[in-house]
Amino acid sequence: MRIKTNDVVVVLSGKDAGKQGAVVAVNLEKNTVTVEGCNQVQKHVRRSQRNMQGGRLTKVMPMPVGKVMLVCPKCSKPTRVGYQFDENAKKVRVCKKCGAVLPETPYVKKR
Repeated sequence: MRIKTNDVVVVLSGKDAGKQGAVVAVNLEKNTVTVEGCNQVQKHVRRSQRNMQGGRLTKVMPMPVGKVMLVCPKCSKPTRVGYQFDENAKKVRVCKKCGAVLPETPYVKKR
C-alpha cells in the first residue's frame, strides 16, 4: 500500500469529500485507512463500569484506501504516489505531479 500512517490525505468521495486529515491507522488485509476527523459515526453505549454516563460516543471508522489520495507536502496538491531509487539505491516514494521525494514518515509502535 502506498499510503502510510501519519501521511496527510484528502478524501475524494463520500460525505466527507474534500476534507484533509492525517492517517491514523492502515489495515493491509482489508485495504482500509482510518483518517483523523473523517468518517465519524455515533455509537450508542449503555451505562457500565467502564462508561458510567453512557449515551452517544463519536467513533472514527475506517474507509477504503481508494477513497483517499495523498497530499504532496511540496506542491500541496492531491497526487498519486510513485517509486524511484535514490543515489544510495534506496527505494523512495515520489510525487507524480511535481516529482518531489516524499518524506519518510516515522513509525510509531502502538501498544
